Amino acid sequence: MDISVAQYVAFYGVILVIGWLLHWVYRWINPVCNGVLPPGSMGVPIIGETLDFLKASPSLDIPDFLKLRMKRYGPVFKTSLLGQPAVISTDTEVNRFVFQHEDTLFTIGYPWVVTKIFGEKSIQVFHGTIHKFVRRCTFTLLGLQSLREVLLPEMEGAVREGLAAWATKPSVDVRGGAPDLLFEMVTRRCVGFASTKSRELRDKFDALFTGLFSFPIYFPGTPFYRCMQARKNVQKILRDTLAERLSTPGKKHGDLLDVIVQELQGEGPLISESFAVDLVSMLLFSSVFTLSGIIAVAFKSLHDNPDVVHALQKENRAMLKDRKGGCSGLTWEEYKSLTFTNQVTNEIIRISNAVVGIFRKTLTDVQVNGYTIPAGWQVIVNPMAVHLNEELFEDPLKFNPWRWMDESKRSTMLKNFLPFGAGIRACPAAEFVKLFVSLTLHILVMEYRWEEMKGADAFRSADVMFPHGYHIRLRTKDGKIN
Repeated sequence: MDISVAQYVAFYGVILVIGWLLHWVYRWINPVCNGVLPPGSMGVPIIGETLDFLKASPSLDIPDFLKLRMKRYGPVFKTSLLGQPAVISTDTEVNRFVFQHEDTLFTIGYPWVVTKIFGEKSIQVFHGTIHKFVRRCTFTLLGLQSLREVLLPEMEGAVREGLAAWATKPSVDVRGGAPDLLFEMVTRRCVGFASTKSRELRDKFDALFTGLFSFPIYFPGTPFYRCMQARKNVQKILRDTLAERLSTPGKKHGDLLDVIVQELQGEGPLISESFAVDLVSMLLFSSVFTLSGIIAVAFKSLHDNPDVVHALQKENRAMLKDRKGGCSGLTWEEYKSLTFTNQVTNEIIRISNAVVGIFRKTLTDVQVNGYTIPAGWQVIVNPMAVHLNEELFEDPLKFNPWRWMDESKRSTMLKNFLPFGAGIRACPAAEFVKLFVSLTLHILVMEYRWEEMKGADAFRSADVMFPHGYHIRLRTKDGKIN
């Protein structure tokens, strides 16, 4: 049978395509490196090891994804997540090395999925003067001076109001309802929204949060698709608000948006309107919704450890007894005097590990522990593996606030306590988070009692999750419904 020229061309074309695919797969499995890569696996092409990474673990222990690879490859290993090559570090010395070389060897480098959700031109993209402006906005909203002078009484009022509302209900899902405690206050401080508009925005953020840790398949019906649709809705609300403010620049509202409008209308503004919308969206989300797991762990840990509740009550009762001048609200000095409450807060944050990872990207080939991390690779510092390391935190899964009182170990623990990152890019909202947790503990143990209803089994995925929610019944101590 004669074979035509076209058939020859098609045959050799298929051979070339197969050869190219095989070469591409080989290069995926064996990335080019001017040295020795850390051990590990790149997984299957494109998907990498993403599915294993997102798989839930049936406890609050280190997820199997990390545990198995740490056992097989050691504390530093390579992988591929969401289509990007990465090195994950669970090693304390390597973590410190990364933080010490910010902006020289490493820079911020979030996964492309995060940049899609919060905007490709948001905080992780820019450096220098724009980064300084972003940090100024963050400190304006959540910084130490704002906390001491403005936010403390507002936060206490918001938490009291939120818990009182919970006490009127038959049951409350703490994991899903935690943003209720602060969202309206933060929204008012950020963009000046009243209650009705704040609730509308809250509903949109709820939908965004639900799909945040889903596999990034953009197809109608998938969680990621719903997440991206929610992002569009959030942006529309914020964009309309910004446009209204820009049309009346002389009218001041005493919120973060005033600072942004002033920058946008100045000479040679550092930011654009689209950047401003992404920035506000990210600040609102990160300042409230990332606290959900922390608050759920707080309620669960106190429920399971009545001795901790008694110690908290003793300290807070003594503080209130010493209060002078008829002050009815917690002062900054009182907050700082609550030593044991602060230790409980640290332990809650350590156990909950709300941060999935601290994401950086190499600016050049970097030598670490005898290995080379190529330029452009992601480096993921994993605080969870450090916080649950039994060599650093004895019996790490045990909720034990008294561990922070051991002076012989306290320095080492604090040095390896990384819930807010470290170095020049440490989270500026660290004190905000700690104050919120401490305020919640103060009000909760002094004024309320609660019981678990359902959903007490926690597991860890990219965040602390409760498969059926974490439902409690909250009541005032005198048994009355507010």
